[in-house]
Amino acid sequence: MCFILAMHEKLYRIVLIFITINGLVLPCVVVAQSAFFNERDDQYLLLGLKRAKTTYEVEKAEYERQKGLFAEKLISQTDLDKARVKYTESEVNYQQQMLSVLFEAQYVTVHSAIKYQGSSTTKQVRLVIANAAAGGSEFQQLIEFEDELWKSLQPDIIHDVYVSLLDDSDAIIAIPYEAKVDELHYGSPVELDFSLLVDADAVSVNIIYGNGASRRLKVFLQKDATVNKAVIQSEQFSQEVELGGSTDYGLSIELFSGESDTFKLEVVNLPSEINRYFLDSASGSRLSQFQFKEGVNTRQIALRVFLPEKPTDQVKMEQQIPFYAVALPRERAEEIGDLKNRSVPLEELESLSVGFSALELVPRGVGEILVRAPQLFHAIEAGDTVEVILEVVNEGTRRLDNVRVEVDPPFNWDERVEPTTVSKLEINEEAKVRLFITPPANITPGRYEVRVKTNSLSDDLPIRGEDKTITVQITQEANVFGTLFIVLLIVGLVVGIVIFGIRLSRR
Repeated sequence: MCFILAMHEKLYRIVLIFITINGLVLPCVVVAQSAFFNERDDQYLLLGLKRAKTTYEVEKAEYERQKGLFAEKLISQTDLDKARVKYTESEVNYQQQMLSVLFEAQYVTVHSAIKYQGSSTTKQVRLVIANAAAGGSEFQQLIEFEDELWKSLQPDIIHDVYVSLLDDSDAIIAIPYEAKVDELHYGSPVELDFSLLVDADAVSVNIIYGNGASRRLKVFLQKDATVNKAVIQSEQFSQEVELGGSTDYGLSIELFSGESDTFKLEVVNLPSEINRYFLDSASGSRLSQFQFKEGVNTRQIALRVFLPEKPTDQVKMEQQIPFYAVALPRERAEEIGDLKNRSVPLEELESLSVGFSALELVPRGVGEILVRAPQLFHAIEAGDTVEVILEVVNEGTRRLDNVRVEVDPPFNWDERVEPTTVSKLEINEEAKVRLFITPPANITPGRYEVRVKTNSLSDDLPIRGEDKTITVQITQEANVFGTLFIVLLIVGLVVGIVIFGIRLSRR
């Protein structure tokens, strides 16, 4: 064909007329008008795109040639229309293949997911995503073309990328629930920041982008290597503890360090009268320092404190005692020095850049009723009244309110308490209560028991004292005449024996 195109113009026209009349097709025309289809073009999109581009260029050149022939009136309008149809079909096929490669080539990857402690108690996740489609440069090298359509489609940009963090049950566990990136450019990763609603060491990153493509990756959250601390969080930071009692502060320690995995535990600003120690929640063993194992970033421990029996100058009733549980990197312990034997303000702890948790302790007293009775056994006759004096003492560490003494006598007995209620008893204060107990007049002589109960309120909590049992002996009335008769009988018997003895001796 190239040789024919180089021929004289007249000869060229004759040859073309001859070809048109006889329906002959030159080899190059055959190539131009036949689009070889390969069923693997859908599988190997890049090669299919290269094939579609070649066909498109051939059909375009053929169409331009046919337009020239039509202008010289060497072919008919029908032949020109056929060439235009083939050219349009090849163009559409090329564009479709281009779009297929473009959308197939879009790929969003997760560069990093770093968990770190926020400004408050919240846990944050710093997520970095990137466009991994190589910006179309690989396609251009393979296909070796610069296409305006390809450029207009912006193959190096992924539009409308939606990202959310899920747990294993597909529930969104971070705010914002769904973050949107309008354009994700190749070579320009985007950083997204999420606040975790539920603490987790691994999350599923759900990504939807482009024409609806989606990815879900379960990633283990990295720790921020720029800090060197173990963050401490308390399940219950403030507790009320009775004097003489103890309590545990449950603590969760999470590693945020790329340098150290061994930490020393300290308690700061807690009075020396309050004994304390850390223990492992799982084993119950005491701890002074601990180490994170490989792959384990969270540990559960407890701080156990013991209050003294009585208030002191530093441990006062109802006064809050703020203190801190601190985790020091072992290699910095010597640099930081002794913290437990001195008062450390919050600003200093923050400047040390160590993990700590603010805790609070409120010493509370408890009322304790002691009942003293000088005498618990009484002997009376039927119809008499027993008077019992009780001393009610507050031996606790908190005021007693509305102290009541209740008497539980046998059936049909009468009782009276004076006073019926002691309005309050301060610590170590005592009050006297009188009980008057009267049995029925016709009661059978014998021994009877009367139970005495004591109760009160201390800080709206019910307090009961030790029950006391009073024993009442009912004696039988004496018969004077019978007794006199027996006495006289005995005296007469003695006198008779004496007289009989005297007479017997005279004989």
